[in-house]
Amino acid sequence: MPLHIEQVRPELTWRLRREALYPNLPLYEMELEEDTNGWHFAAFNNDALVGVVSLFQHCCNFQFRKLAVAVTYQHQGVGSALLQYITNFAINEKGTRLWCNARKDAVPFYTKANFTASGETFRKNGIDYLVMEKPL
Repeated sequence: MPLHIEQVRPELTWRLRREALYPNLPLYEMELEEDTNGWHFAAFNNDALVGVVSLFQHCCNFQFRKLAVAVTYQHQGVGSALLQYITNFAINEKGTRLWCNARKDAVPFYTKANFTASGETFRKNGIDYLVMEKPL
């Protein structure tokens, strides 16, 4: 599948973010105040939006949030391509650590990408998460 990843405005991430991660929430709840402080990336297959992720810098630490892949494109390498893209981006920005709050069911995906769990499982809005991180 030919993928193209580019930086986008945060609004472009909201619909896919809702469809893949929060299907029971209204679209307006996808807009986060901190979106203006980050970088947002989208993966396209031809002209179809198939994946999104948002990246935030805190000193030399980079946190990514809301990695979402369209349901019909999951398990086809889109998430891995986005993860590699933001890893390279963070390295180019002199980052030393990349991390996320991973949904517990996504931990194997991040482990395969050389992330390790740190801390204890925590619950937010009825979803179990674990901090996953890797040094850059």
